Amino acid sequence: MRERMDNNGLSGKQGTHFMKAMVYDTYGTPEALRLDKVAVPVPKENEVLIEVHATSINSWDWDLLRGKPFANRIGAFQQPRYRILGADVAGKVITVGADVTRFKRGDEVFGDLSGCGWGGFAEYVCANENALTPKPAAISYVQAAAIPQAAVLALQGLRDRGRLQQGERVLINGAGGGVGTFAIQYAKLHGAEVTGVDSAEKLDMLRAIGTDHVLDYMKEDFTTRGIKYDLILDVVGNRSAFSLKRALNKGGRYVMIGGTMFHIFQNLLLAPFVSRIEKKKMMLLIHKPNDGDQQVWKELVEIGQVLPVVDKEYPLSEAAQAFRDIGEGRLKGKAVIVMKG
Repeated sequence: MRERMDNNGLSGKQGTHFMKAMVYDTYGTPEALRLDKVAVPVPKENEVLIEVHATSINSWDWDLLRGKPFANRIGAFQQPRYRILGADVAGKVITVGADVTRFKRGDEVFGDLSGCGWGGFAEYVCANENALTPKPAAISYVQAAAIPQAAVLALQGLRDRGRLQQGERVLINGAGGGVGTFAIQYAKLHGAEVTGVDSAEKLDMLRAIGTDHVLDYMKEDFTTRGIKYDLILDVVGNRSAFSLKRALNKGGRYVMIGGTMFHIFQNLLLAPFVSRIEKKKMMLLIHKPNDGDQQVWKELVEIGQVLPVVDKEYPLSEAAQAFRDIGEGRLKGKAVIVMKG
């Protein structure tokens, strides 16, 4: 049977269209990923079909691949809920559902699909129109793909939960990843004095994007230095509540974005006591993807006030290697998978 092309540029046989995608059927290591040929999804009434140009990897993708912590297996104990990972995407609208009003074919968009499904590690993906933000020409697909989840987490952690104020002393634990690099730049824009904590090989990069003070976590424990902070944004969550409260000023705020389940539960349990007795707030951030917060970052990147830090770009066929690099914790900023040359 000869392959044909329709007016959307999709190829297929007998009306079925196919695409390349990085899929996995069992939880495990990056070796569980494989490049496969799967059917192109069909958008629902409120969805658009996107030709993916770039997609970035987040720690959530890493957790879903491994099936850890156990909370990621709720409702999908034996097999992954999503065969195709990837929440952050940037690309071009190919078709729109009947009820879509915000976008039309040919529009360039980016967004976080974690609130409506995944599937970004593929040549095409469907997305609810409300998960997407128009991509201006001044922002590349790679830059746009690096923004959604990490940048929005940084914004919600500092602005919404942390109530960042000008001139405050801010510490970011795990500053060298996607969330941390956005958080540093946002905090500096708002007049904060920023300390970044990460591994030694990332410290020069942290200085380059404006961090005032840097700490190698292998050599120094920020909770025992005697220096107190007004706001701590914690991406890695590897300290106990007892240690963390020592590093907070009276009236200070601690916002936990990531961490082990042990430390998450411990901090949630002790937070009310710390707040009442120490007058220090300890909070867990619940991620809320939305177009409004993506718009904030779009404008900051567009005018050059913030630069997405992308350590490395990978073709789709090398997605497994990208996960290996992330698992080793050596990447600076984001890892982006690029579909087109």
